[in-house]
Amino acid sequence: MIDLLVAGCGPAGAATAIRAALAGLSVVVLEPRQGPIDKACGEGIAHSAVDYLDRLGVHLTGRPFHGIRYLDAHHSVDARFTTGPGLGVRRTVLHQALLDRLTELNVPIVPTRVGPITQNTTSVTAAGYTARYLAAADGLHSPIRRQLNLSGEGNRLGLWGERSQRVLAGEGSARPADPGGAPSRPRAIRRGLRQHFQVHPWTDLVEVYWSRLGEAYVTPVADDLVGVAVLTTARGTFDSHLDAFPALKRRLYGATPASTVMGAGPLRQRVQYRVSGRVLLVGDAAGYIDALTGEGIAVALRTSAELVDCVRADRPADYESAWRRVSRECRLLTASLLWARNRRLLAPHIVPAAARLPAVYAHIVNRLS
Repeated sequence: MIDLLVAGCGPAGAATAIRAALAGLSVVVLEPRQGPIDKACGEGIAHSAVDYLDRLGVHLTGRPFHGIRYLDAHHSVDARFTTGPGLGVRRTVLHQALLDRLTELNVPIVPTRVGPITQNTTSVTAAGYTARYLAAADGLHSPIRRQLNLSGEGNRLGLWGERSQRVLAGEGSARPADPGGAPSRPRAIRRGLRQHFQVHPWTDLVEVYWSRLGEAYVTPVADDLVGVAVLTTARGTFDSHLDAFPALKRRLYGATPASTVMGAGPLRQRVQYRVSGRVLLVGDAAGYIDALTGEGIAVALRTSAELVDCVRADRPADYESAWRRVSRECRLLTASLLWARNRRLLAPHIVPAAARLPAVYAHIVNRLS
């Protein structure tokens, strides 16, 4: 019997499979798409994540960046990393490096969909394979998560338990209504769009431009290429969104688009539980708040390590608390920043506050990196 069946071969699934193989577990990966797989994302990888991938034997090429710069129409503030540079890496380059490492480790990648899942007290079966455990790394809109109702209506904790879990996860408020007693306003749906431009990076930082429309992230991913990702609740084209960031648009004037526009969203994905019997969720499938702090890859890698440790110890129930512990700081910081971003009166003061308190801003950035 296989030790671990991994559904999905994005960064979270591939890293899970690599770590499991290095730990001596037998692994099979199910992935219907042909790699390398592209995705709309910021493409900046924190120093800690680069270091972890290196320890897994995944060696990346890209463009180093040395901090984060916040900008709005009137302010600019830099936070430089203290532990080492991050790395801007094209998503396809990252994925190819992961695929190459899986090949080196003789981990089979089966080009098939997962389909229905059945399980008992000792095994789980999907796509004709039976394993001791299944790691669901099938993305933001995980079909496995829906199939197992891990973000569904049922809640064995009761009403207050559900609200408490969401607050601890940074996924909402325990208050069901505003002070006037009216139902809470539905949260705006955030989405992302990304395109690359052929231009020499003008800074060694990742730049985050803020406007009323949203945020635009500029990540150097090669010596002649930058990726631009826009996060917003507004409808429109990538070009129309760039109009909200005039300083960035001036920087890109005359630069040749080097990729098609890709989109992702809705970004926020609430998940009540990450474990259902012998199925464990990892990566975006395990829940997602927002791309605002750019920690998706780093959190996915840290939690994938916890998943493998729980599988090795044959203690799947421990994974839920391990996932929460490892991801807690990032979730709370992301949720707090997103909460402020969504407040009409607070949002315009985020960058000015960072500029007035650069040491605090730098401390937060370095905690995340």
